[in-house]
Amino acid sequence: MTTETAEGLLLVDKPAGPTSHDVVAVARRALGTRRVGHTGTLDPFATGLLILLAGRVTRLAEYSSGLTKQYEARLRLGTSTDSDDATGTVISRSDAWRELDPQRVRATLEAHVGDRLQQPPAFSAKKVGGRRSYEAARRGESVSLAPSPVRIDALVVTAVALPDVCFEITCSAGTYIRAVARDTGIALGVPAHLASLRRTAIGPFRVEEAIRLADVTRERARAALQPALAALPHLPDLDIEPRDARVLMQGGRVPLPSGTGPTGGLAAITSGHRLLAVPRKVLADG
Repeated sequence: MTTETAEGLLLVDKPAGPTSHDVVAVARRALGTRRVGHTGTLDPFATGLLILLAGRVTRLAEYSSGLTKQYEARLRLGTSTDSDDATGTVISRSDAWRELDPQRVRATLEAHVGDRLQQPPAFSAKKVGGRRSYEAARRGESVSLAPSPVRIDALVVTAVALPDVCFEITCSAGTYIRAVARDTGIALGVPAHLASLRRTAIGPFRVEEAIRLADVTRERARAALQPALAALPHLPDLDIEPRDARVLMQGGRVPLPSGTGPTGGLAAITSGHRLLAVPRKVLADG
């Protein structure tokens, strides 16, 4: 594979410390192209799955950025921080957690399941007045963010060893697990923050399939690249005739079944198991 044709999907298991942009930078060097992006950030302290797209496949990011996420998390009762996670400055302490009933803690956390409005953390990438919220928060400025609708499909408490509570959560894109920890503390009347976080899945993609960041070298990264079609496993595959494929790749129009396209259901348009396009977005060259 030449430098110019390094493209596809790459699953990376991010360690704690690097930012998501740092991971992208490593992949760019390994793949020899600047056309690398991710489909959803992980905070620096968090570990786990990042989906990277390289080359022309970066144009498919919008089709996977909204996939459901799964995490393994641990919240700690007794201290809250300005960032709602372990990297922030402690802003309150309390030993009231010692009086809590573990069953009440479990029930309070699991009550988050469902559709809800969530207050994003002040230290987030949400924009306020054209600036990232975390930029204002780091300057000590007061930040007020509007609640956002989120969906938590499942939340299972796996261990209660107060002051720590471990849980697994499946949620919509845009859900802040830090906020879940913070709000659990508020409901219990005890300060709380997110002590650790690991993303285990994004849609059908599992962290077990990913390569470690330390292994994202020129040889290993290229060997681990998956074809463009792998970025759309949640879309139906619409295979067209070679004649229509040539027309499509030359900028022409081809007939699609009723219900396919922007006003109906999306589909991955292929020919011979090679991804050509999604409706109104041609990926392959002629």
